[in-house]
Amino acid sequence: MSAVPEHMLPLNPNLIDTLVSGGESGWIPNDLEGKAFIKVLFVGEENGQWAVLFRWKKGYVAAPHKHLSSAHTYIISGKLEIRDAVLEAGDYIYERNGMIHDKTEALEDTEYFFLCEGPLVFFDDNGITGYFGWEEVSRMKAGYEAAAPATSAT
Repeated sequence: MSAVPEHMLPLNPNLIDTLVSGGESGWIPNDLEGKAFIKVLFVGEENGQWAVLFRWKKGYVAAPHKHLSSAHTYIISGKLEIRDAVLEAGDYIYERNGMIHDKTEALEDTEYFFLCEGPLVFFDDNGITGYFGWEEVSRMKAGYEAAAPATSAT
């Protein structure tokens, strides 16, 4: 590797890349029926970003929600119905800040990558029912690792 010029060195010498090995993080149950799981890849405390893999079994429906930031979704396998579209393996969707979803449904067993730039807020006809951002992702991962580090989805 060639030498980096002095003026290009990072101001913070402690900067490092974040690498998550595929087997390092388990599949965390994300619903009461055993149909939704999440694998945490990255949580950016400094900017609120979070990157995860979602694994949803056929028939799982995510509650209505609003994006309070933009998000990127890439379907690895399966099919998801989002609004009036059906996303299949290989499809990518960019979701703008403020996007609202009535529901998101797994039409078959589905795995997808999700990079969110901030939180989601869940709602029903009576108002806000939940909030999900980087802090919740961090707490979920920490709680899972403390309680059952060897558990994984089947």
